[in-house]
Amino acid sequence: MRPGPNRLAVTGIGNAMLDVITRDSNGAYESLGLVKASMTLIEEDQLDTFYNAMGPTIEMSGGSVANSIAGVANLGGTCGYIGKVADDEFGERFTHDLRSLGVELDLAVAAAHEGATGRCHVFISDDAQRTMATYLGASNQLRVEDINEGLISRSEITYVEGYLFDLPPAKEAVRKVVNLAHEHESLVALSLSDMFCVDRHRRDFLELVTSDIDVLLANETEITSLFQVRHLERAFEAINELGLLAVVTRGPQGADVVLPSGVVSVPAREVETVVDQNGAGDMFAAGFLYGLALGADPVEAAELGSLCAGEIIKHLGARPEVDLEELAIEAGLL
Repeated sequence: MRPGPNRLAVTGIGNAMLDVITRDSNGAYESLGLVKASMTLIEEDQLDTFYNAMGPTIEMSGGSVANSIAGVANLGGTCGYIGKVADDEFGERFTHDLRSLGVELDLAVAAAHEGATGRCHVFISDDAQRTMATYLGASNQLRVEDINEGLISRSEITYVEGYLFDLPPAKEAVRKVVNLAHEHESLVALSLSDMFCVDRHRRDFLELVTSDIDVLLANETEITSLFQVRHLERAFEAINELGLLAVVTRGPQGADVVLPSGVVSVPAREVETVVDQNGAGDMFAAGFLYGLALGADPVEAAELGSLCAGEIIKHLGARPEVDLEELAIEAGLL
């Protein structure tokens, strides 16, 4: 059942980044001192160095949650996005790209001292690994006063990006988002973002999942890091004790949906050639959250997520190259 008139299936809040993506067959990332398959934070004065080291690029609005919201739009869902950009050409590109997909935007504009629009330089090597150099800039300057209730008040699900916790002002902004969502009976979903993010903010995340989060999305390393356990089974026990709905993605092994009745494994879609793993988790989240917003049970929602993730890894970049809604209808998932 689709959300009613003037309702949004999902509104996301996250780091508004412009993704700058290149195929890197020559190991340019190594010459820049980057560690393969990792994410390195860089400063504003390094932007030109990294940009100039890239070959031909694809540029599109990015950031984990923004990618997921673009996926929801591609599935035919109504959706919104909250973030912060600067008044510069990269901010204009970010805005135009998401708006052209039909996403409703509530973007704060950064003051001059808050930096340029965030961007993520993504180097895709021949083995489909992504190595990233990320400048957070304005995206991580989101503040309480930048948060309005308009989109949240109309949303079935409000989706929060864990990366936002890297600066105290953004952390306070997340608290306001969560409170507004609860006021308007919007489910709150949290992405743990990455293992290092969990290591930095474990206490905050545990506090959130204990009292404020309805849906938790994580991969295997993130969830075991959160609960400081070695084995997934122990993490599943902790999730059950908290009474959360959680889904744990495991790459080629699919995803595990953690329910009170037990853990249900949903297989990954078979893909002939993996070109770029960039965005697989984001697109899984798009399908999973949209499915939940439509009233699907969590396992069916995870199957939709798996379908979306399987499409995205077939090509370069974190955006679908086919109509996900058509794909899902053909598969009997919408």
